[in-house]
Amino acid sequence: MFQQRRTTNLFQASLTTMALIYHMTVYKLRKSERSAIVGLLMTILRGMMMVAVFYALFTIIGVRTSPIRGNFIVYIMTGIFMFMTHNQAITAVMSAEGPVSPLMKHTPMNTAISISAAALAALYQQLLACTVLLLFTNTFIEPLGIDRLVPCLGMFLLAWFTGCCIGLVFRAAQPWWPRGITIISQFYMRMNMFTSGKMVVANTLPHFVLRMFDWNPLFHVIDQTRGFAFINYTPHNSSLMYPIYVSIALAMIGLMGEFVTRNQVSLSWTAGR
Repeated sequence: MFQQRRTTNLFQASLTTMALIYHMTVYKLRKSERSAIVGLLMTILRGMMMVAVFYALFTIIGVRTSPIRGNFIVYIMTGIFMFMTHNQAITAVMSAEGPVSPLMKHTPMNTAISISAAALAALYQQLLACTVLLLFTNTFIEPLGIDRLVPCLGMFLLAWFTGCCIGLVFRAAQPWWPRGITIISQFYMRMNMFTSGKMVVANTLPHFVLRMFDWNPLFHVIDQTRGFAFINYTPHNSSLMYPIYVSIALAMIGLMGEFVTRNQVSLSWTAGR
């Protein structure tokens, strides 16, 4: 029992890492609720409430048809699902176990595994909620006409990946300024309610208004998603490559920051506070 565990080759090390990520993902899914089913149902209910609130809001202000010629519910869902997945990915990565967590005392564990597991758990929850709501709406409310489903799924993954990269940057900086980074991250996620563009159509925005949105990679993801979802809509004011380039740059910054922080952080940082 006191022998150190060693891997003999790269293939065995890869299998060990994947197994650890799988078990940590399950741990993350079951951590918030005693029952995994209850946790998944709460995620689905949260997504359903968001869609219902925005549907009611558009109905109250008199917008009962989609600004894009097509299904109104698809227009709402393409914004809500990307927004929720993006923000949940940021929260999951930031709250993953750090280098001073008790779980890191076990030899095979490291922060890369905990971050990957937290991100995959958030992706699993949001993908399941999205699938259930789409099937429920298509079966019991009205048929949903989505032009290109597979590219829409790719944009869903891009929204998640962009959130993971932004969360990684926040995570790397958080031990150096805990309260400030928490406030900044919360401000960014709240600001996404407006700057993500989930309630507007990019092609209809004038240039001076577009400048308030086009810095946000989530805005580009949502607009490109609507280009794939609606056969009559072609995005002109957003780019598919912009969120990809931004995500890669933020991932590199976050990984370098995480490496520096992991080597410097200790339990005594907050002892005198």
